[in-house]
This record gives sequence, C-alpha cells and structure tokens, in this order.
Amino acid sequence: MSILYDERVDGPLPSVDKPALLAALREQLPDLEVLHTQEDLKPYECDGLSAYTATPMLVVLPERIEQVERLLKLCYQRGVPVVARGAGTGLSGGALPLEQGILLVMARFNKIIEVNPAGRFARVQPGVRNLAISQAAAPHELYYAPDPSSQIACSIGGNVAENAGGVHCLKYGLTVHNLLKVDVLTVEGEHMTLGSDALDAPGFDLLALFTGSEGMLGIITEVTVKLLPKPQVAKVLLASFDSVEKAGRAVGAIIAAGIIPGGLEMMDNLAIRAVEDFIHAGYPVEAEAILLCELDGVEADVQDDCERVRAVLEAAGASEVRLARDEAERVRFWAGRKNAFPAVGRISPDYYCMDGTIPRRELPGVLKGIADLSAEYGLRVANVFHAGDGNMHPLILFDANQPGELERAEAIGGKILELCVKVGGSITGEHGVGREKINQMCAQFNSDELTLFHAVKAAFDPKGLLNPGKNIPTLHRCAEFGAMHVHHGKLPFPDLERF
Repeated sequence: MSILYDERVDGPLPSVDKPALLAALREQLPDLEVLHTQEDLKPYECDGLSAYTATPMLVVLPERIEQVERLLKLCYQRGVPVVARGAGTGLSGGALPLEQGILLVMARFNKIIEVNPAGRFARVQPGVRNLAISQAAAPHELYYAPDPSSQIACSIGGNVAENAGGVHCLKYGLTVHNLLKVDVLTVEGEHMTLGSDALDAPGFDLLALFTGSEGMLGIITEVTVKLLPKPQVAKVLLASFDSVEKAGRAVGAIIAAGIIPGGLEMMDNLAIRAVEDFIHAGYPVEAEAILLCELDGVEADVQDDCERVRAVLEAAGASEVRLARDEAERVRFWAGRKNAFPAVGRISPDYYCMDGTIPRRELPGVLKGIADLSAEYGLRVANVFHAGDGNMHPLILFDANQPGELERAEAIGGKILELCVKVGGSITGEHGVGREKINQMCAQFNSDELTLFHAVKAAFDPKGLLNPGKNIPTLHRCAEFGAMHVHHGKLPFPDLERF
C-alpha cells in the first residue's frame, strides 16, 4: 500500500523545488552526504511497517551536529518538511518519508559518549543501538532496562521518539521512566536541553512531553539514560494453560497477590507453535496459552516469590508450571518470546503487528473479542502480550498477494484498537501512532483534546514542518472517520458526532 500525503485531511503539502534545494544543500553544506537518485532513495521508502511506502524527495546522512543544525535552519527558511529516521525498525509508519520532503537519517550518530558507573548513567548519541548501551555498561555490572524485542537493532533516539517499552517494562518502566536528559535541536536549528543530570528539573516536565512525540517536536542529538545494577539472580517460571481466558485471569491474580515480576509475558497456541518450530525454546506446543513470569532480585526474595507465583498459577488453572532449570534454559525461554515476530513471519507470507494497551482485568474479554474478529474476517491472529502491563501485540496473518487480504487485515487491526479504547485502554503501548493509527486517534480523543495536541505541536513547530501528517489527526479527518462509522451504523464513540 502506498500512503500519500492527503491535503484534504492534513493540510496542503508545500511544493518544493528539488533541484534548487539540492543546489542550496551543496552550496551551504558541501560535506553533507545527500542521496537524490531513485535507486539511492528506494531503500528508505518505509520503516518496519513495510505495507506503507513513500519515496523521499531527498535523504541526508549527517555525521556532525553542526550539519543537522544548518540543515534545519535551511529547511525552516525554505519551508521544507523534515522527517527524522533512526534505525528504521518502527512499526507504525512513524518514519515514513514525504515525497515532498527531506528524510533526515541520524544513524551515523552512534557513539557512546560516556558511561558513568558512579552516577549510574550513560550519555549516548541517538543512533546508538538499545542493546549496545547494556553491553557498554556490563563491565560495571549495570544495564539499561527498557528492552524492546528489536533491541539488537533499534536505536535509542527512536526509543525516545516512540517511548518504547519491552518485556521488562512492568517492573522497570518504559523509556520515559529511564531518562535523565535529552538534548534536541528545534525546527529552527536551536539547541535545547530537556531534563537535567539531577533526578528532577524545575518547571514543566518537557522531557516527558517530548518522549513519545514521534519526531514532531524536535530532533534528538544526545540522550542521557539511567543505568540499573544487574539483579543478583533472575528466575523464570513457564506456566501452561488449556485456555487463553485462564491465562488472562492468571495475570491479574499475580498482580493482585502483591507480586511485581520483572517480566510477565503471554503467548497463545498459534504463536507458541511458530516460536517452538523456529527457536526450540522448550515451549509446550499443545498448550492453548503460556505465561512467562520472571522474578529477579536477591536470592532469598526470588526463591520465596517463585513459590508464591507457582501457587497463584496453579490456583488460576495452570495445567503445568515449570521453573527454568538453569541460566541457559532461562535465556531460551526469553529467546522464544523475543523472536515471536520473526517466528510468525515463517508461517505466513505477511503479518500485521498491532499494538494496543488494555486494563489487565479486561484481558480475557479482549482475547475473546479478537477471536471473534478473527473468525468474522477469516484471518488467523497470533497473540503475543506484555501481559503484565496490558500491552498486547496481536499478529494478523495474511497474504498481500491475495486480493482484499491486506484490507481485511487493516480492518481487523482497526477494530482491535477500537475495542481497546472501549474497555478503557489505549490504541498504542509502545509502537506509537505514526500514520498507521491516525484514524483510531479519532476514537480515543475528542475534538477539544485533539485541538490541544495541535496547539502543543504549534508551540514547538509553528510551520508544521517536522514529521507532518503523523500522530495527530485533523478534525476534518476525524469527521470523515466518524461519518464512515455512522454510515455503517457502527459508531462506537458518540463524541465523534461533534466533529
């Protein structure tokens, strides 16, 4: 699918004179690498959500902050839109380029500037890989907690832009909870520091505002992250269930017992079988669902918590509960979960990865709703969850070569997100909104809230040049979204009628 800028719903895209802009870049930034031919631009036409594509007008690959600063000033003067891109692993079209804009690739800013074991922090450039931070901190028995499944490839700048999480975010938080400071360049090329080296900073919490803003408020140039001491011991329990509903109820029972696991993950049978065939993690392939529960800390506490969790799981209806025999088996259990996405890719020509968040208590009902949608639309859905914090990743299997299947997959995805909102959840947990979920923003927020979002955007970016057409829909778009639901008699959120 090709997603083009739609001026009816997002405002007119300025016409840019490509030859004149290219000449200006070569004159003012002669040492900046600029890609401009079709064959050089094509590899940048999408991020990890490959169903949505657009070829950028120009791609720039700076190596120094001064180049980024001068580029932004030039683009601001000429009214040229800019989309920032890191490793390109995002799954919501957040780094989808514009055909009348510049794609600013920050991947070459990949230096770890400082690891400070005494202060328990690290200063890194935005192109540094998530996992590389923990690897650099490992000699000091420290690590960086947020660990998205793409951590081997995703960059910290992208993690900040999307407020990424991971399998251990239940206990240790999302990216926003593990930052001290972010240095950015504004759309006008001015330097700004959000946060501080201290645990808190005076004034408005602009660091939290910026985290998760999806490249719409500024360009990240440096990130200061918190480092945590490695737990003395970590153990994983694997629990099998004969129904996904029982597994869902077990999640709430663990939290209700006052236990906060380091990680609490859930997979259904389709995902289990795909992973086991790929990774050979030792998962029970006959189970309808499994839970992975990791407990970490000091030896005595972990041992006690393991016994308590085992009792809770058995009371919740687990047919089997296994404790990883050793560190190697613990790593295998987690390798299976972290490779769930590529594993599912082996059993289907295509899949569409969703990202919604729900209250834990609603997990059994939402799983039933997803199963009903799967049957209604005739497409299989493999369910993978950060179950502890209610962040779910249904993987909708389809074949883009079969007419109508991509459209059906997108339709199921939209219905799942609307279901999340209906039960009190959110349309995203860590992947962001980007272009993918922009219609469902109309389901989650009313016109007053969307107007406020646009005001915040305008305060940072008055010309609307940074990543336009993403994240925040116009009221015009929401009016069309609402009218579509009214036409089909399925408007689930009456507030849409206000648009």
